[in-house]
Parts: sequence; structure tokens; C-alpha cells
Amino acid sequence: MNTQEKLDILSADAQYDLSCACGTKNPLEHRKRNDTGDGWLYPTTTASGGAGIILKTLMGNRCANDCKYCPLRAQNDFRPVALSPFEMASFFYEFQLKRPLLGIFLSSAVMGDAEKTMGLLVSTAEILRKHFRYKGYIHVKIIPGASRASIDAALSYASAVSLNIETPGARHFSKLTDRKDYQKDIIDPLAYIGKQTGPGARYKKVHTSSQFIVGASDENDKEILLYGSRMYSELSMGRLYFSAYQSGLGDPSIPGEQRIDPPLSQSMLQPLLFDEETLGKPVRSDGLLVREHRLYQADWLLRRYSFSYEELLFEKDGNLSLEKDPKLVWAEHHPDFFPVSVKRGTKEQLLRVPGIGPTYASRIVKGRRDSAISSLDDLRFPPASLQKARKFLQL
Repeated sequence: MNTQEKLDILSADAQYDLSCACGTKNPLEHRKRNDTGDGWLYPTTTASGGAGIILKTLMGNRCANDCKYCPLRAQNDFRPVALSPFEMASFFYEFQLKRPLLGIFLSSAVMGDAEKTMGLLVSTAEILRKHFRYKGYIHVKIIPGASRASIDAALSYASAVSLNIETPGARHFSKLTDRKDYQKDIIDPLAYIGKQTGPGARYKKVHTSSQFIVGASDENDKEILLYGSRMYSELSMGRLYFSAYQSGLGDPSIPGEQRIDPPLSQSMLQPLLFDEETLGKPVRSDGLLVREHRLYQADWLLRRYSFSYEELLFEKDGNLSLEKDPKLVWAEHHPDFFPVSVKRGTKEQLLRVPGIGPTYASRIVKGRRDSAISSLDDLRFPPASLQKARKFLQL
């Protein structure tokens, strides 16, 4: 096979990573899963909050690990394909000269062991930086169990790195794999990455992210968000993602075996719409995907709306409400906080109002300095946002 034929297989295998499932209203930020020849292009969110398209694929798809949520796990039957570092680097460099791309996301199944695979990923990044003089965005996926030396090498070339935490705690993690050690392979490397990229550290400009697999164990949202809030505060984590588990954890008719569902359908790969100002409304009724969406909404409250973990409200089962977004739930449980004055409310107070996000809150604060606001209609919000906010505001 030539490089593009290999990429067709490897990029298709990369589809099982469903991070960024909450897209935006901008179609340019949605995954491209089509027959136009650029199905390996994928949306990403930059450290500054903007979006762009990256080349996202795997270096290889034959994995030595046994993660039960992954169709590429060991013992499964599929066609093994791999690219050499120079093959990957040269293809990407030539490809990005022909069309604008934000950068490349370098990831891989664990081919042999963590160190060997990290060597391939780091070598690809090194070739791009030194041989091709590429100065754009390079995201390097840190392989679970990677040594500190390998992590340092990745940080020296990468714009961003990520290592998936997968579950909130060792008990849940043990249900997904028998080969990986939660503390040694996941938590210790995450802590080291946090030290190397935190404020004042050598690689403080390298963006970091991680991901939870939602629903693969019996974890609840309260556990996920507790771990997530601590990753932000203690590990200097830049961004968290949540990926709904799309395969059964096991088939009762086959004791001890993992049932892998058929490949994801096109409809399952369509992103949920996400509106920053309204914190979105799910467009599907699938419970697990709505749950994923609610976790993204709660994460936005923690990152962008100055909410603390302690302020999040959960159902009796420890999960977020599927019927209402978490910001609306908080507002309905705090009637004493409302209504917020449009003329005197601080930006922080306005951010607590359902339907108002950072953009609209800043617009109100700036606009009332320039001219008098005599009616809520003067705010010129979209009708849906204004309708949601109206009962929580006063002039």
C-alpha cells in the first residue's frame, strides 16, 4: 500500500476516539467522515479557544493493550497497518502545503510497548521540526506507561500533549483493562506532565488535555467531575474531553469475552450542537450521548463560568440531569440569587444567568457604559437566549 492507502485505514481506525463530540454551530468545526478523500481531517480546539482542522490519524493500529472499550485492542481481528516516522511526516508536510490545516495530531496504538511507540511519535515530530522546519501545531499523544524521558522528548517538540485518564479511579479502570496499571501508567505520568507544563515550568506553553471514557464502567458524573476539577486545580490541566462509550462492556452469553459492536454508523458520528451562550441543547435522545453532552456543559461551567465543583448539582444517582443543562439546574435551586440587575450586575453575576455566556455578559457590561438600557430587547440577544434569560433578569 502507498501512504495514502495506509492513512485511509489508520484514519478510519482513529474514529473510535470521539473527543470533541460536542461540536459548535460552525460546520467547519465538525468531523469530516465522507468520501471526498479527506476523511482523516478532524476538528480541534486550540488553547486560546479557537478551532481549526487537523490531520488526525494513527501511526499504527495493532495494539498490545486490551482496553475493552477499543475495537483495536489485542486479540481482535483486523488488518494491521503502520507508518514510519518519515512517511508520516513527509505526507503531512506535503499535504498541508496544498490546503490550510491547523496542524497534526500524532497518536498510535501501542505497537510492542509504550517506549517503542513513543519513540515513533517523537521521531515524527522531530522530523517535522528539524528536517521540514515546520513551525505549526503538533499534538503528541502520550502513551500510557511512557517514561519521563519520553515525555520530556515529546514536550520539546509538541505544541500540545494529551494522556487519557479514561476513568475516575482505579476501581473503574480495572474493569476496562487487565494489562495497564492505573497509578503507574496513567496517574504518575499525568502528574509529571502537570509539573513540566504548570506555571513557571520549562514547558508551560505546551497545552495539555485528557479524556474520560463515559459509561464504560459504572462510574457516575459526580466522580468524573470531581476528578476533572482536581486535574484542573492540581495538575494544571488545560482541557478535558468526554467520549461516550459506544460498545458493550461485555456480552453475558460469552463469559469473560468482550463484545465489539459493528463500526459506528454515520449518524452516530454527527456531533451534538453546542451553543456557548445557552450551554446548548442536545439534538438526540440517546441517553449516553446526552450524558456526554451534559458533562461538556458542566466542564464549561468549571472552566469558563467561574463555577466550583461544589456548586454543581446532581441527581440521586450521582449523575447530572438529562432533562436540563447544569447551569439552569443551579439557577432554579438558587432563587435568592435572582433576578440579576442588567444595569448593576457584575460580569460574574451575569454569567450565572441561563442564556448568558461570556460574550453576552461582556456585551452587557460594555453596552451599558455607552448607552442606557431601557428594555431587555435593547440587549439584542438571539430570541432563544433572551427567552431563557428573561425571567432571571431585571432592569
